[in-house]
Amino acid sequence: MLYRAYELHRRAATPLRTASALTARALAALPPAVGDRRPVRRVGAACDLLAHAGATHARPDWGIDTVVTGGREVRVERRAALETPFATLQHFARPEATGQPRVLLVGPMSGHFTTLLRPTVRTLLADHDVYALDWANARDVPVEHGPFGLDEYVDHVLAALRHLGPDTHVVAVCQPAVAVLAAVAVLAADDDPAQPATLTLMAGPVDTRVNPGPVNELAAKRPLSFFERWVVDTVPAPLAGAGRRVYPGVTQLTAFMSLDPKRHLRAHRAMYRALVDGDTAAAARTRAFYDEYGAVMDVPAEFYLETLERVFMDQHLATGRYTWRGRPVDPAAITRTALLTVEGAQDEMCPPGQTQAAHDLCGGIPAEHRRHHLQEGVGHYGVFSGSRWETGIYPVLRSFVADHRPAGARAG
Repeated sequence: MLYRAYELHRRAATPLRTASALTARALAALPPAVGDRRPVRRVGAACDLLAHAGATHARPDWGIDTVVTGGREVRVERRAALETPFATLQHFARPEATGQPRVLLVGPMSGHFTTLLRPTVRTLLADHDVYALDWANARDVPVEHGPFGLDEYVDHVLAALRHLGPDTHVVAVCQPAVAVLAAVAVLAADDDPAQPATLTLMAGPVDTRVNPGPVNELAAKRPLSFFERWVVDTVPAPLAGAGRRVYPGVTQLTAFMSLDPKRHLRAHRAMYRALVDGDTAAAARTRAFYDEYGAVMDVPAEFYLETLERVFMDQHLATGRYTWRGRPVDPAAITRTALLTVEGAQDEMCPPGQTQAAHDLCGGIPAEHRRHHLQEGVGHYGVFSGSRWETGIYPVLRSFVADHRPAGARAG
């Protein structure tokens, strides 16, 4: 019912947002003698903010057409290497750059599209051959394609690693740290040749009992049935995924923003002032962030509830109870894959210590092939985007990959 009400409200508000956008453009087109007056700018700024208010469900473009590598700009051609109803393995191919380490980037299946990792991909492309699992919006996946839970997530990681081969370096950002660690453990237990050369876990909830934050405290306060009743809903017609049970992206967006509402309010006030003052560059930077932040995707209910229960409530991997397709998963089986963990010192969504806990689980990896990096001065998003990601974290990751690249490794 909530999803249907949201859709009705969104459609009802569309004429208002459209009118606001037209008004903002009309005011901007006025001659300077009129358009530069303060009251006119204020009205135009207010209309501009109203026109862009609210969430959207349109997948943002990756927008990566070129990248600088080896001191020269080269073109980037995005290609689908593998496709399922739930994900596409994107290859950011650079025909003019070859012989670089192959990296598989695995982002969260959350309320945002994988394009939120655009800064991560762009930075990695300077020195690596990059692939990324790009998750589908569950509301666009017909119910006949079946459910999607943690097992299916691990299946997709396994398929990607087997497709790319043993010289791959896998990087998991945030939520998928547990599923990706489990996938690598499955490959190790089977002595599968597709075991990756390195595994990098960035700001992921490997053991949420360590230094619990607001997200962990919320999960601990309520039983699973509460979340299933109040935040899971059914996709309404006429959407392609009508009938599928999901955790709506707009619900998760609301939850994210409620963690620090004052920060978002300050950002919008600053954007309003920038528009009034004619500082289009500052306004554009804030707008670009919130256009991406407000582009939401729905998550399959099975995946959301299983992640909540098995990762955040009961810590199955950290307590030795994690299973995949009914078989036990033991990270201690990993011996050939080097491990790097990365955390942000000011991360409230995944506080320091929760990702580092992977080292205690991966006792089979020799100490000289394990490393932990704590980045000062960054919160959750700063771990994979922004200046400290580029200048503080990325050099560590790049060096770790280079130090553990197999002899004779090929590029993808």
